[in-house]
Amino acid sequence: MTDRLTHVRAALTERDLPALLVSSPANRRYLSGFTGSYGWLLVTPTAALLFTDSRYTLRAAREAPACTVRQVTNPERPFPTLLAEAATALGLARIACEATHLTVAEHHSLSEALGATCTLVPVADLVEPLRALKDVAELALLRRAVAITDAAFTAVSERLTPTTTERQAAWMFELALRLGGADELAFPIIVAAGPNAAQPHALPSDEPLGRGRPIIIDLGARLGGYHADLSRTIVLGTPDARFWTIYKLVAAAQRCAIAGLRPGLRTHEADALARDHFVAAGYGAHFSHGLGHGVGLAIHEEPALRRTSADTSKPLRPGMVTSVEPGLYLEGWGGVRIEDLVLITETGCEVLSRAPKLAAD
Repeated sequence: MTDRLTHVRAALTERDLPALLVSSPANRRYLSGFTGSYGWLLVTPTAALLFTDSRYTLRAAREAPACTVRQVTNPERPFPTLLAEAATALGLARIACEATHLTVAEHHSLSEALGATCTLVPVADLVEPLRALKDVAELALLRRAVAITDAAFTAVSERLTPTTTERQAAWMFELALRLGGADELAFPIIVAAGPNAAQPHALPSDEPLGRGRPIIIDLGARLGGYHADLSRTIVLGTPDARFWTIYKLVAAAQRCAIAGLRPGLRTHEADALARDHFVAAGYGAHFSHGLGHGVGLAIHEEPALRRTSADTSKPLRPGMVTSVEPGLYLEGWGGVRIEDLVLITETGCEVLSRAPKLAAD
């Protein structure tokens, strides 16, 4: 955690900011190691103050040894009061706050407590770019979460029957993830059969999986705070000719994207690796989301592989972990999505997911 604090302090210096107030749970955990559900982190060039309440003070002291823990007590010593005291003691006239995480109500109460002597300065993308590059410990947790997810998919998919409902299948996958060692789910599991699979983020229903229909399954384990993400499309019984047309297009698009990912490639260019394949086949309008997203302490984080203008697109860098999940969705029929997690390496990418796929050739 000391290295991470050093890096964020360097980022503060680059932006000429004297301090950062971290309100994002993922960013707070990344910088401090603290896993509790409530807390605020104030980082300055010389201090790291972690504010939490009596439920977590002992845990915070154990998990965040690089931080000084301050206890919040409501209503006697609420956090805004403690922050104002810290700002005065540290001589802070400005404190950067996370623009995409601090609510309007929180900003109002903190500004009121700080008064005219200290101003909150909204900033964005200060910690997130640091989180995008995974260190050895993070990669080890991600690999374990991916392995748990792969094993759960393999075990359960072999037991599904046409009469199994989407909701029952989702529970079977959840049970397998937890029995396999997951701390919790990375996100609500998606099981979508037939026309329901035309919705990229469908909710499991009491609809039977049925025979010969596309079934999109999207699941992931969360382990040590880190997320896995896997999508597979299967069929129970014999699929129709349209299924193989769509499935082969998606499988080919994914292979093309994985083969082309490399350091220096910009995120919009990565998205185009699959999107151009679909457009050339006449299915561009049916690819309704981006190629992928970073995963780590959040299920969606940097980098975002999607269509965007070249000036806002960002280059891929070694150490980034991202999903590669092209999909096609046809209203009234269903959809196909195939998703793996990959690690950007010095020369290309390494596919982390190992769960079986349908033979598309």
